[in-house]
Amino acid sequence: MRALLQRVSTATVTVEGETVGQCGPGLLILVCAMPGDDAGTARALATKISKLRLFKDAAGKMNLSILQTEGSALVVSQFTLAADTSRGNRPGFSGAASPDMAEQLYLQFSDDLRDLGIPTETGQFGADMSVSLTNDGPVTIWLDTDAP
Repeated sequence: MRALLQRVSTATVTVEGETVGQCGPGLLILVCAMPGDDAGTARALATKISKLRLFKDAAGKMNLSILQTEGSALVVSQFTLAADTSRGNRPGFSGAASPDMAEQLYLQFSDDLRDLGIPTETGQFGADMSVSLTNDGPVTIWLDTDAP
């Protein structure tokens, strides 16, 4: 799985003008399931994110996790994280998991974050969503479960 984390003071996702999910302060997590990912991959990614020290301590250093700060998360499915731009000018997305598998893993990942104690809301899988955020820092982190 791939994820793009953005430390936010607030984030909101809307579908057709209706707010379907929000968080803050915490993390906006854009997530993409890839072929070969499974429930274990989703759990490992959620566990990694729960422990990442991305939040400031009293000295102003990034030394605290989302759990330690009692932050929340907004998870939005983002198949475009699988974009292949190696040929031509139009990205290809065949590297993303099939929609059925991707939705299942997206929901599993969100549930795993909740199970770890992180209040988590989501976007709407497959919908045309508008995401609004105030990036704190800015802090933006890329994670790929296949990366060494």
